[in-house]
Amino acid sequence: MKIPFVYHASYSQLALPANHRFPTSKYQNLYEHALQHQLVCPTMQHQADAIKVNELKQIHHADYVDAFINGTIDGKAIRRIGFPWSEQLVTRTLHAINGTKLTCELALAHQIAVHFTGGYHHAHHDFGSGFCIFNDLVIAADHLLKQGKLDKVLIFDCDVHQGDGTATLTTHRQDIISCSVHCKQNFPFRKAASHYDIELDKGCNDEEYLGYIETIFNYLVQLHKPDLVIYDAGVDVHQDDDLGYFELTTQGILARDKLILSIAKHQQIPIAAVIGGGYSKQAALLTERHSQLLIAAKQIWV
Repeated sequence: MKIPFVYHASYSQLALPANHRFPTSKYQNLYEHALQHQLVCPTMQHQADAIKVNELKQIHHADYVDAFINGTIDGKAIRRIGFPWSEQLVTRTLHAINGTKLTCELALAHQIAVHFTGGYHHAHHDFGSGFCIFNDLVIAADHLLKQGKLDKVLIFDCDVHQGDGTATLTTHRQDIISCSVHCKQNFPFRKAASHYDIELDKGCNDEEYLGYIETIFNYLVQLHKPDLVIYDAGVDVHQDDDLGYFELTTQGILARDKLILSIAKHQQIPIAAVIGGGYSKQAALLTERHSQLLIAAKQIWV
């Protein structure tokens, strides 16, 4: 089976100050690597238009949305996000958020789809944080639920940082179940309450981590029987990640992704995967880590 995927050139088109820690080029690098190594088929590429502003306001406060779009957001709020405001940032954001929504729609049609960005899980109702402006995971889930395409969505977040924005946006809901598997000692230091929080200690290795992942993911899909899983496949769990405190190897990341994708396939639950966080100045190594998701998808959906 050829895996549908979503990518837009704007994902890596963001000028940032020298020495900024956000690896903007990783999206284009992954795209080029995936095509070169035949991890994806060019005919299966999709790209999303910019999301409509009123769709953002279904989840986020209208004043916050307007301030960001118009460039009137105050300095403190933009510093909390971590990017300087620019028209490029707005363009990139609107395409990326809609890209996750499109990825979910493709997953419903094909059982699996992958987004070459996404996982903006630190975005809250009226503010952004940690390089996250709007919460694509919740926006996508909410959109499909309101369309009546499904009854329940599981957001399964394996980024090393807690999905605190996802937590605050879904805590009152029973149709979007949020689970965050993250490092207890990492950002954000004031944690929110997801439906399920699996807090693992600094130094967690492959064996320990995979044991938790298999147990909790199996439990959640059997208990909640979601119509769709949105999977944040963050690779900042890697032992050499610049912002992570875990000790997972590249082989451990591949095993995690294969485990999650295989359970979803076995349970016949569509799964939309976003690449999530991953931070390294060594671009080739970061590309290799993110490509494990594509390798896993290709191996599971042969």
